[in-house]
Amino acid sequence: MQIVTCNGVSDQEQLIEKLEIFKIQGRDKRGRRILRIIGKFLPARALSTESLKKYLEEKIFPELGERPFSVVYIHTGVQRSENFPGISTLRSIYEALPINIKENLEAVYFVHPGLQARLFLATFGRFLFSGGLYGKLKYVSRLAFLWDHIRRQEIEIPEFVYDHDEALEYRPMMDYGMESDHPRVYGAPAVESPVPYSMRCIS
Repeated sequence: MQIVTCNGVSDQEQLIEKLEIFKIQGRDKRGRRILRIIGKFLPARALSTESLKKYLEEKIFPELGERPFSVVYIHTGVQRSENFPGISTLRSIYEALPINIKENLEAVYFVHPGLQARLFLATFGRFLFSGGLYGKLKYVSRLAFLWDHIRRQEIEIPEFVYDHDEALEYRPMMDYGMESDHPRVYGAPAVESPVPYSMRCIS
């Protein structure tokens, strides 16, 4: 297991940039810019709340501008111990969002949510995301449903997401956490992030 250790905010911002956790690309079928977020790429234990907020404020929000946009959050392969930043961090980041960003965010497509994520959001969603954001959340259990809202060529989807999506077609109980998708159980190849990162900070 790789453990990233970046002490300074600047180092952490460079790590976020290198991993392409957040990426603005393409438009949905309503013409809105798309902010793609890959949950599996987030090394939550190595990043501070300050570095996440600073990166969003300096790199993402200015590029979104003053127009409506949508978020595609890909939850595929997320591990709570590795990729979940914590309730207080999520709350802090959301409260720090500029008013125009909150107002311009019109839809959040939550890809491959799984049972645990659904239960978490059902319990804490309204507490964490006030101001109507929770109501903009749309669960997307299969990529086929995402294409109802976004054209395939408009957004880059990592290969491991397609692999998981195909596995769900044959083993639908994985959606509800009732069947393991551990590679050693089913003989599937282990999936690594397509954007590898070093144990050292970027110099």
